[in-house]
Amino acid sequence: MIGLGRMGAYMVRRLIEDGHECVAYDKCAQAVQAAAAVGAIGVGSPADLLARLTAPRAVWIMVPAAAVDAVIGQLRPLLEPGDMLVDGGNSHYSDDIRRADELREAGIRYLDVGTSGGVLGLEQGYCLMVGGDKETFEKLEPIFATLSPGGRIPVAAGRRRTAADTAPMGYMHCGPSGAGHFVKMVHNGIEYGVMAAYAEGLSVLQSADVGLHEREAPDAEAAPLERPRLFQYQFDIAAITEVWRHGSIISSRLLDLTARALAADPALSSFGGRVSDSGEGRWTVQAAIEMGVPAHVLSAALYARFASRGKGEFADKVLSAMRLGFGGHGERKG
Repeated sequence: MIGLGRMGAYMVRRLIEDGHECVAYDKCAQAVQAAAAVGAIGVGSPADLLARLTAPRAVWIMVPAAAVDAVIGQLRPLLEPGDMLVDGGNSHYSDDIRRADELREAGIRYLDVGTSGGVLGLEQGYCLMVGGDKETFEKLEPIFATLSPGGRIPVAAGRRRTAADTAPMGYMHCGPSGAGHFVKMVHNGIEYGVMAAYAEGLSVLQSADVGLHEREAPDAEAAPLERPRLFQYQFDIAAITEVWRHGSIISSRLLDLTARALAADPALSSFGGRVSDSGEGRWTVQAAIEMGVPAHVLSAALYARFASRGKGEFADKVLSAMRLGFGGHGERKG
């Protein structure tokens, strides 16, 4: 394992606990020491890592997408025909196609594995979406089987499962090079949309007491609240997220995490509301545009993240300037 961040380190632990031997490397010496403390063989360089493995060697790269090519560049002179590389991060699927083609010429096998599970994966397992040639997938299947949830969740009603069907175990071969990360890309795009839906819905509930607040005298700059009597609810948002977790059709792991955060801090006062996007949401929308597939919700969720970081501030100023220009409408404070 190269890359012992939040997920890589936990994946090493899960593999070791199931009897796999793991050689671990990270630029951070403390991360290597922590991996060694749970049974991994800690090494000080990618070259040391390869030297400790038996051919054909399997190397799992778990680093940010921007660093993958650099890591492969370090490994490339030391790799031999038959060796297997796995990129388990969030690379763009087009990069996987390029890498697989380049490595195939040297007899090196490459798999792209979309990995979902986050910090909960250590205990609950990781959902793995694999792209690349089927033979390499089958060679490394014991690793995927260990990392995945392993049938913890019942198979969907009506699904006819065959002996080769690994999807109910939490891992599957999705197709040729790039397929794994394409599926994970769309998975993360959907995640953006689901998260935005929860956030917007809870915001509506949080504002449902607007009719109880003292209101300024009506003026031409803002539409008045016509029926204050309809909006005089003071909801316990933390309690609502908790009740939704029990039997509701919208219960989910994302809701579990939301309820946990609200239980600890109902006002979420420790958060500033600036939401980053690591790339997959953008790539999903870009792919949808190129294919001509409507993706209204996913696009809106992505743009909401941009807005949370102040990216729409200038546009808002332009709107204010136009209102002032055509109607003499000044900005209201607060």
